Amino acid sequence: MKIGIFDSGYGGLTILKKIREALPQYDYLYLGDNARAPYGPHSYEVIYRYTLEAVEALLRRDCQLVILACNTASAKALRTIQMNDLPRFGADRRVLGVIRPTVEAVPAVTSSKHVGLLGTPGTVNSGSYTMELRNIDPELQLTALSCPMWVPLVEYGEHDTPGADYFVKKRIDEVMQLDPAIDTLILGCTHYPLLIKKIRAFAPEGIRIVEQGEYVAASLADYLRRHPELEGKLARGASCRYLTTESPEKFSKAATLFMRLPDVVAERIDLPERQ
Repeated sequence: MKIGIFDSGYGGLTILKKIREALPQYDYLYLGDNARAPYGPHSYEVIYRYTLEAVEALLRRDCQLVILACNTASAKALRTIQMNDLPRFGADRRVLGVIRPTVEAVPAVTSSKHVGLLGTPGTVNSGSYTMELRNIDPELQLTALSCPMWVPLVEYGEHDTPGADYFVKKRIDEVMQLDPAIDTLILGCTHYPLLIKKIRAFAPEGIRIVEQGEYVAASLADYLRRHPELEGKLARGASCRYLTTESPEKFSKAATLFMRLPDVVAERIDLPERQ
């Protein structure tokens, strides 16, 4: 059995990279629904349907558990899939998200209890981060701001160019103006680590940056320790396969950008799959 990693596009590759660094021994299967990305502008119903189709594709390919390495999917589809759909595949399968592990790290990072969230419009508008933070610590105050230009900057390879400076600085200035007491910024999109140099350059001195990859990887490692009955079913071939709903050639180029890995070979599949 494998660990499945799903994202609507390429950003989940940053999560996969950190997970494989922390847990290199397992077999992984990554699926990017690149043909239908981005998910953010779609309705709840469409995001749920797209995410479920991807999860089902991974479970049918012998994934013991699936990580939704997509904030939009985690925000809008995870709970429904866990409650309504997962039982069809057996009691021993799991689907996990990236929002909860990220939020759980925040109380140990912030001193002021004033936290900023930078994310896609879909993630910000879902209110999922606000709800999860309140469950952990009601005193935490979250100020969320969408950054609609950040993902295109990364997707088109402009994240390291001077042209990206304006868009990064503008959003950081805006969120700090909304709450000057913010001492921690959550990067609520898996694309944003590629902008980390500019984010750090334009963030006020002393601001702590919460990137998701390392926290999701640590949370998964802890989850497997706490569930040896699932961990014992995982294959240990240290392998990774890649699936995409778009061009395998484009995927290979993106893997080089997001993971610094050359020669990634992807297989194209269609979603939904015919039964």
